[in-house]
Amino acid sequence: MNKVRKWIKLAEKNRTKMGKKRRTFSAKQKKEIALAAIRERESMSTIASKYSVHPNQVSQWKKEALLGLEQVFVDKRKHQRELKAQVSLQEELYSEIGRLKMELKWLKKKVGELE
Repeated sequence: MNKVRKWIKLAEKNRTKMGKKRRTFSAKQKKEIALAAIRERESMSTIASKYSVHPNQVSQWKKEALLGLEQVFVDKRKHQRELKAQVSLQEELYSEIGRLKMELKWLKKKVGELE
């Protein structure tokens, strides 16, 4: 009987742990935390405790923010040229696929006539 009571208590403890919902942060909150980490006025652990987040999460958001900053300064004209080139290549390839399909149909038809 004593073992059953222990098992029930353990199950109740686990139930409360399993019932926890994962916290979600908005983009604005992540930005604020990442900027605090980039400024480096406080240590990662201080920032983490201030915002009630794990220090690893703070460093991950900092890394993502620094990688994302590169996109802000990308030359938009160069990007547009690359995009146009990609679209024209895609159109060219689609037209070639269509031509090859027509040739294949024609060849199958001719082979069928020979047999």
